[in-house]
Amino acid sequence: MQHFEQSETLKRLPKQFFAGLVQKVQHMVNQGYDVINLGQGNPDLPTPQHIVEELKVAVDNSQYHKYSPFRGQEFFKEAIASFYKREFDVDIDPSTEVAILFGTKAGLVEISQCLLNPGDIALMPDPGYPDYMSGIALANAKPVFMPLQEENNFLPDYEALNQDQLDQAKLMFLNYPNNPTAATASEEFFDETIAVAKKHDICVLHDFAYGAIGFDGEKSQSFLQSEGAKDVGIEMYTLSKTYNMAGWRAGFAVGNPSVIESLNLIQDHMFMSLFGAVQQAATKALLADQSEVEKLVSIYEERRNVIIEKLNEIGWHVKAPKGSFFVWLAVPRGFTSEEFADLLLEKAHVAVAPGNGFGEMGEGYVRIGLLAEPDRLKEAAERIGKLEVFQNHDI
Repeated sequence: MQHFEQSETLKRLPKQFFAGLVQKVQHMVNQGYDVINLGQGNPDLPTPQHIVEELKVAVDNSQYHKYSPFRGQEFFKEAIASFYKREFDVDIDPSTEVAILFGTKAGLVEISQCLLNPGDIALMPDPGYPDYMSGIALANAKPVFMPLQEENNFLPDYEALNQDQLDQAKLMFLNYPNNPTAATASEEFFDETIAVAKKHDICVLHDFAYGAIGFDGEKSQSFLQSEGAKDVGIEMYTLSKTYNMAGWRAGFAVGNPSVIESLNLIQDHMFMSLFGAVQQAATKALLADQSEVEKLVSIYEERRNVIIEKLNEIGWHVKAPKGSFFVWLAVPRGFTSEEFADLLLEKAHVAVAPGNGFGEMGEGYVRIGLLAEPDRLKEAAERIGKLEVFQNHDI
């Protein structure tokens, strides 16, 4: 059979680090072990029933059986604008400041192809969500990494960055509440980001995937709440985490009209927008009573409290995260991230994500997802405690 070689574009794509983790976990499961998988970022709870019921009704609408409008249904874009006004007091023009996305994963890859030419520089957090790199690679651009360090609350230190590289950079990726570190950002930080972006003519892409998940009564800050944000960038929001709609692939970008137009243009050539029934159900999610979101945040907060208390009991001393559904944990001295993750999987049958999979600065950490029932989280911590690794190694 003829073998057709992949394009240079595909060859530039980074290797999928977490495919190896999935294989390791599946190997243990196939051997009959009861693995508590905390290494994933896939919401474990179902979509709220009122959203599901809306989809059932919408599927019968024969108008949705035709091609959707290229740039999405107007009612969905208007709902997005209403959502941003209600939640963040941010005014959004549905006609020029909204792009509907097939999940924000697609948008996060597309943005580099929209704004970057070969050799251009994009600023990327380290550690950071790996798919930012995928888009940069497809555009044949160059990443420059912004270290996220614990001593700076996992925020980039703009003053420590190379000023020549800042001058050359065209695009900056940010993500708060953060994956993987679970750090949050303040309005002051976003104000500083806007000042840097204006000075160096950089477009800011804020990935707001975990925007609804804030703990201890604190609401996460939208980038667009800071004055001048629309002048320099956009924000991407997904329904995957807020409404447990990960499989529905519904997301959107809001903000700077020129960037929104670029996203719409590339999607004009690739898609015919989301199935209309999904857009109708997504509209219901955004505009309906938000009590299910409040319940979801309470569930994650309870899970956070359970795992943090048990981890501290076994000697793994960690701070409680303020947002997202992750916990970012320093590994004991003497272990690499991957070595410690392998130990937990093989000896405790607990799967966690090694931090080096998110970038060089992730070395020395592992990420746990709050995506299991409290009893399973408690059991995971107890299994880890039985290894007595924290009695023999310092953090």
